[in-house]
Amino acid sequence: MLGAGWLILKTEGDLQESARRQGRVCLIGVLLAIAIVSVWTPSMNPAIAARWFALPNILVLAPIPIATVTIAIFTWRSFDSRSEVLPFAGGLGLFALSFFGIAISLYPTIVAPHLTLRETASSDRTQAFLLVGALVLLPTILMYTSWSYWVFRGKVRSDIGYH
Repeated sequence: MLGAGWLILKTEGDLQESARRQGRVCLIGVLLAIAIVSVWTPSMNPAIAARWFALPNILVLAPIPIATVTIAIFTWRSFDSRSEVLPFAGGLGLFALSFFGIAISLYPTIVAPHLTLRETASSDRTQAFLLVGALVLLPTILMYTSWSYWVFRGKVRSDIGYH
């Protein structure tokens, strides 16, 4: 679905129309997967079900499924509209909300079923070493990504290139 959204954003003509059709099919698949995980996860673990469906948590966490349904409807409609940004942005929103929902469901035992994130973390010295590497690599990656987006900005047209 993200690939279809990206093609809608970066192409025009027949390829863009094909991406719109395929994006709608992929959106159905994504929503089906979200629904399966949303039903299966609480049914497999009573603690997760209590986290999502007990008061007051249900009131605090209700915006997540409501936002998911809202974004899904807007994304579905965006495949019909002439919008070129909304299909991709909608896909990003659905995936972000899905990951956020899973993180809420599994926290604090995200890494393993019976170990908390803190218990599975490496030593402070190892984390400091990795932080230094991340501080060097992250700006490099961001600069390279920005440069590549700048180089490949604009639309791909069918009348340009080799025939």
